[in-house]
Amino acid sequence: MATLYNYKRVVIAVFSFGVLVYSQIASATVTLPLRSKKGMVVSAHPLASEAGISMLRKGGNAVDAAVATTFAISVVEPFSAGIGGGGFLLMHSQGTGEMKALDFRERAPLKATKNMYLDAQGKVRPNASVNGYLAVATPGTVAGLYEVQRRYGKLPWQEVVKPAIALAKDGFILSPQTTWRSISEYKNRQQEILKNQAAREIFIHNREFYQPGERLVQRDLARTLAAIAQNPQSFYTGSIARAIASDMAKNGGLITLEDLKAYKPIWRTPVCGNFRKAQICSMPPPSSGGVHLLQILNIIGDTDLKSLGWHHPDAIHLIVEAMKIAYADRSQYLGDPDFVKVPVQQLISPAYTQKRRQEINMKMARPSTQVKPGLNTIQNSQSSQNSKSSESLETSHLTVVDEQRNAVSLTFTINLGFGAGVITPGTGIVLNNEMDDFAAALGVPNAFGLVGNDANAIAPRKTPLSSMTPTIITENRRLRMAVGTPGGSTIITQVLQIILNVLEYNMNVGAAVSLPRIHHQWLPDELRVEPWGLDALTLQDLRRRGHKIKETNPWGNANAIVVTEDGTLEAAADPRGEGSPRGW
Repeated sequence: MATLYNYKRVVIAVFSFGVLVYSQIASATVTLPLRSKKGMVVSAHPLASEAGISMLRKGGNAVDAAVATTFAISVVEPFSAGIGGGGFLLMHSQGTGEMKALDFRERAPLKATKNMYLDAQGKVRPNASVNGYLAVATPGTVAGLYEVQRRYGKLPWQEVVKPAIALAKDGFILSPQTTWRSISEYKNRQQEILKNQAAREIFIHNREFYQPGERLVQRDLARTLAAIAQNPQSFYTGSIARAIASDMAKNGGLITLEDLKAYKPIWRTPVCGNFRKAQICSMPPPSSGGVHLLQILNIIGDTDLKSLGWHHPDAIHLIVEAMKIAYADRSQYLGDPDFVKVPVQQLISPAYTQKRRQEINMKMARPSTQVKPGLNTIQNSQSSQNSKSSESLETSHLTVVDEQRNAVSLTFTINLGFGAGVITPGTGIVLNNEMDDFAAALGVPNAFGLVGNDANAIAPRKTPLSSMTPTIITENRRLRMAVGTPGGSTIITQVLQIILNVLEYNMNVGAAVSLPRIHHQWLPDELRVEPWGLDALTLQDLRRRGHKIKETNPWGNANAIVVTEDGTLEAAADPRGEGSPRGW
């Protein structure tokens, strides 16, 4: 059985870890990890984690648990992720040492065109790729989950869907934290939700959003999940597919039965590299996550960050300047590898990253206008310093390790909160607005402030570029860590910092996912910090070097599992959310 040693959230003023002292960290909420000798599931919601661990208790493996957890999240976090979206999965087999990556990301419909969101003057129509039916890309979650479970799962398909059906049919009590997140997303997307009758019927109660302590029942979704349990292809060729295509046709959407029937998840080769004694594997394109995670780590190189101290100004400066370089390269070179040539090996090569490291002046921050994509000198003239940087509560991540130390790291999404604000009547499926992750026009930022180029232009059946970064780390061919997070454009930098916290600063996993974060994405030219994340002297030092500091609300909802030296599993969920681990 899992043992819980003081598993609670504690407020600390000064946090000490071995010989490393984190000074002047005020009001940092740190989660202590859950320990288990057998298996572990950690996700963004305790009911979903429980669904996953129940599969391990029934003799299932990490894949069975991950699929059950993912379906459960689709019910208990309908505003962030679900079967109307898509995602990425990374899995590690301890027996063979193999690492596999599955792309079940949403894809552009056949009727999609490069200029579909532009007006007669060639300018992007506001919110056209965000709100309503035209923003929806062909969903991939159901196909992806069935593909991985039929190949690598042990339990019957119906068994892994069963917990989600029960949660939808019987309902679940909304916690204050779930309700706060739901209401926050509802307020952001209120007009779109209110326009859609099916959405109103599910999420509005007594003329307002459901309140803490109330039970949210989703009967239509329960029937949809039951149909999927009987035949997963019903989503793509059966009654569910016909309902989606019919509703699209009536409301100006592009998805047809042909799009749904043609959808297939894609097995891809993970992108892997070395850092210190570890091998780090993550998601390859069409995610930018793995490429730029490794790129930043390679730029850091052999710099002894630990001797400087956690969040020392020199360490922060180096990491931030590396982030700028990575996101500049992202804007130029990253896209769907089935449509464009993505120079993955060049971007993560030691020769290239050492060259980029030489551009960094440790005494002065470079303005983003001076940081260019590095494989050539092309810089899109439309890239704008007015690019915005959005906060993000959407997307969900889960991490699973079983008794044999097989691991799954899975991130999936419907993009922005409540997706496109569209629910197909009679199905309970919240549909994504993933078309916004394409570059609607060259250099024009999307909802997360990210700019793109031709590599990420819209094309039929093309996959939009993502930042999702499910990651698995091994040492000497044995599992060391699995990690991931939601957070839009901040995903890459969150995973980076959690990895550094564990591998470089020797933190336990609870501290690693809890402590304050920083973020820079090249455009806009601002260094985001969490409240109380940096002390006054550090902020002063960074401003002196030219960094433009922006203090924002906390972001992210990460979770991770670490294998300790004695083989024990340690898991933790981000205190910024309500997730929790479950051990067996």
